[in-house]
Amino acid sequence: MADSDTSPPSVSGPKKTLGLTGLTINAMALIAPGAFLWLTFAPQAQTGAPMAGSGMWFGIVVALALCMATAIAYAELAKLYPGAGSSYFFAEQAFLSKTHAFRFARVAKFITGWASHLYYWVYPGVMVGVTAILSAYLLAQIFPNTFNPAIGSPLFMFVFCIVFAFGVAYIAFRGVTGTTGVNLAINVIQITALLIFSVMAFSYRMKHVEGAVAFTMDPDGNPTDKVIANFKADNDGNPVAWKVDDKGVPLTFKADDKGALVKDAKGELTPDPKGVPAPDEKGKFVYDDGGKPMHGEIAKDGTITKDDKKDWIVALDKDGKEQSFTISYKDPVTKVPADAAKPDGDKVDTFQYHAEASSVVAPHNFSYAIIQACVAILILVGFESVTSMGEEALDAKRDIPRAVILSLAIQGGFCYLIEYFAANYFLNNGYPMTTAAGSSAPIGDMMYIIGTYYFGSVNAGWWFMMIQAGTVFLALIGTTLSCLSTGARVTYAMGRDEEVPSHFGLLHGKLLTPHRAIWSLAALSAIIGIVCCAFYLCGPAATAGLDTALTDAQKAGPWYKFGVFSYATAQKFPNSLLAMGLASNFGTFVLYMITCLIAMVAFKEHHSFNGFKHMVVPIFGLVANLLCMLFYLIGPFMVAGMSWKEPYCALGLAAFWGIYGAIYFMSSSKAKGKSVMIESKPAASGA
Repeated sequence: MADSDTSPPSVSGPKKTLGLTGLTINAMALIAPGAFLWLTFAPQAQTGAPMAGSGMWFGIVVALALCMATAIAYAELAKLYPGAGSSYFFAEQAFLSKTHAFRFARVAKFITGWASHLYYWVYPGVMVGVTAILSAYLLAQIFPNTFNPAIGSPLFMFVFCIVFAFGVAYIAFRGVTGTTGVNLAINVIQITALLIFSVMAFSYRMKHVEGAVAFTMDPDGNPTDKVIANFKADNDGNPVAWKVDDKGVPLTFKADDKGALVKDAKGELTPDPKGVPAPDEKGKFVYDDGGKPMHGEIAKDGTITKDDKKDWIVALDKDGKEQSFTISYKDPVTKVPADAAKPDGDKVDTFQYHAEASSVVAPHNFSYAIIQACVAILILVGFESVTSMGEEALDAKRDIPRAVILSLAIQGGFCYLIEYFAANYFLNNGYPMTTAAGSSAPIGDMMYIIGTYYFGSVNAGWWFMMIQAGTVFLALIGTTLSCLSTGARVTYAMGRDEEVPSHFGLLHGKLLTPHRAIWSLAALSAIIGIVCCAFYLCGPAATAGLDTALTDAQKAGPWYKFGVFSYATAQKFPNSLLAMGLASNFGTFVLYMITCLIAMVAFKEHHSFNGFKHMVVPIFGLVANLLCMLFYLIGPFMVAGMSWKEPYCALGLAAFWGIYGAIYFMSSSKAKGKSVMIESKPAASGA
């Protein structure tokens, strides 16, 4: 866009169009419970596994308390200093108003703005990435022969990231009025959808008591109320039951180059994770109506997976009838192989589901609650975004503080607590926490099962899941749009002050939007989204199923020609989606800590100082944010199941950003002849 199409900020500014409802709607869109339940349940199940998933709900309560303390600090600052720039603007005004600390105003302002960018410039990219992953999953539901629901097509996701990032940026470019209208519609749809799911999930649990016939997932990922049998073909091609562990996972043993099982000197089979399954002499054969063994589709490992009609073979009970799957909530902690590639290896205690409602809301263990709180920060941030819209607010001093608290209370204190309770309460032996952790869309699986039960068919359950997924997609548009708009406004404020290149401080001549910042952020978001998608199935998300998920047809097609890793390779790489999310979280922690500190500085010499609101609450928020950030760094060495790769990759990115910022600030100040420290106090500024 040529400079002739811009209007200098001194001549014109954003239009004042937003009341309390509009401001609250924009902040609520960024918190988006309809989107984040779907997107973060799997990472929450994975982080701190095998036991930390038990404290998921309570971890959200801890994160909510932390965020509410920070929200109060933001609300109080917004009363004093309404304007564009959020914490960046607050920092300058707070220090300038002080008798002695005014000298640090420019330094504090830059540090705050720079930290804001680690959050606001990375977060939209993470949202672009997760939207691409969701879209790849939905595409596989529609075209299962071409695309795989467990492994998203890298080519599709990379192209999607570019199109989606610039598409959302265009909505932001058109102006805040259109943004608010989009966000209002999205909020109504997503909250309605998640409440429907929550009620149905709770009802499903109440209707399926211990021992009742219920649904589980077959190996294709479709709901079934039958027990699927595991079989191996003998030399005559007849199906035989094989040896399995206590979870039904086939045990594998050493075989010679012809595939024949090898016995040791004692005549016993030798366990081998790369071997073949062994027949179980006590296992049942499955016969057809004519009394002959059923033949079926032969898999590569010699197992019979489906019958002649391409249906999964159902286990028979003692009377020869198909065995129905029965639900159970007993023994919520089970023994699971420590290494998925060695099903007959060492076992570890693993949390699977909640035996009763009180277990859902219990912390279970302090470290579990902290682990989950650290992840939950990602789903709760965004309430502060509305403080960047002071120049678009009709009554900024009155409405922005209210919008900050209202958005967090509605989305975090109401929507999240209801939906996370329902999803955790739904878990059972047919869909345990370990299955959720290994799924690309565990909430989608739950919706599929619930829809199948309530609407009477697998096809109806699929449609219920897809409709709900559509609302998630809409919520992600709102989340990405809100965060991108907020980030662009922070950059605009810094550009207007010439703390970053001044062209970022230009507004579009007709639309009065910070177009340079918006399009720059769109390009960065596309790049970050591609990085998130490239290794999202690596690290803690890597499963043995990566080696067998793709069909031969999918491998031969163009959509999986690159970017697909084996289980052995995927384990070696950090999970890029989690690492980028943590980098954004680090920016969030730093920004929230600085904001709490700014609140204390702002009210120190102010006539409205309140000891609780302006000292106790900000200190709690500062310390809580600091502890969460530190836990990311020390947790992997204290808690089983936490990976160190992702948090330390995020720390490296944050450190680089901080060092680069310091160098840029000093060199830019020198080039422009600006003093780092303010020598004399300017005229009174702010309220």
